[in-house]
Amino acid sequence: MRFHFIFGCILLISSSISSCRQKTEQTTVTEEKIIESAYASGTVKSRNQYQLYATVNGIIKEIFVSEGDTVKKGSPIMKIQNETARLTAENARIAADYANVSNNADRLLELQANIDFTRTKLKNDSSLYIRQKNLWEGGIGTRNDLETRELAMVNSRTNYESAILRYNELKRQLEFSAKQSSNNLQISAAQQSDFTIKSETNGKVYTILKEKGETVNLQSPVAIIGDARNFYLELQVDEYDISKIQLGQLVLLNLDSYKGQVYEAVIDKINPIMDERSRAFTIEASFTKQPPVLYPNLSAEANIIIRTKEKALTIPRNYLVSDSFVLTGKKEKKPVVTGIKDYQKVEIVSGLSAGETILKPVQ
Repeated sequence: MRFHFIFGCILLISSSISSCRQKTEQTTVTEEKIIESAYASGTVKSRNQYQLYATVNGIIKEIFVSEGDTVKKGSPIMKIQNETARLTAENARIAADYANVSNNADRLLELQANIDFTRTKLKNDSSLYIRQKNLWEGGIGTRNDLETRELAMVNSRTNYESAILRYNELKRQLEFSAKQSSNNLQISAAQQSDFTIKSETNGKVYTILKEKGETVNLQSPVAIIGDARNFYLELQVDEYDISKIQLGQLVLLNLDSYKGQVYEAVIDKINPIMDERSRAFTIEASFTKQPPVLYPNLSAEANIIIRTKEKALTIPRNYLVSDSFVLTGKKEKKPVVTGIKDYQKVEIVSGLSAGETILKPVQ
């Protein structure tokens, strides 16, 4: 009897413990506000932020700015040294000086003097020919004398015309050489200006990627420059959420450097191509009111507001069974139609009423 009594007590205690352990959690359907959102992560970017590149190869001779400096468009950032380019520019200057028309005035004066001489000789031989012709017509002189004077006049005319041609040809050559040399000098000067790297916009120098004495090329950036006060967010959105994202949607975000504070932004750009490695889309959002101090590349986590409903019947998401049923007080499955979902709650569109009690399914 004693054995049975003890065994019966053990069964009773065990049954009580088991009953307590199997007590099912429950909740009631509540009417409240619910917000559907999509998660995104990203970084802060300076507006007009860009990488500055050199347009020529060479060695950095001088750096004119420091990180954090504010610069204007056209401000010199670095100077590059290239001895070959310097010598080329010097040769272009020498060639331009040599080809200058004013520096060849003596050659033109010489040909001009020859023109004057041949003109005078032509005038004199023409006069002698006319005189000899008049004498011949008056029966004075010989035909040989007339032909000699005519030949002398023709030769003088040929020499005069040749002198003019030589003068004009030299002048054309000098003008062409001078213009060509001047163009080469301008090209060389423009190339020389490329050896001074300048800022493309007004902004702040955030990073200098090279040091004095380092070699630069056309493929590697030398600095990062961006707007000093205007910032935006570059966010990554999963491909499963991108169809819900639209321009103008509100973004609530947290910044690691401003823990516990929530800031607002608005989506103003959606890049239409997915990154195949991350399977995410890049979107951009502008602050409605940005923090007092920001720096490029600060980390951010955001929730993009998709839909908001002020009065909705909601239950915890973990009370759903197969996404379309709930358990009633009799542990029977009851079909429901769901609507908006957030990370903790789900809207019940139909199937339940406010105040109804449902059971939590056993995990």
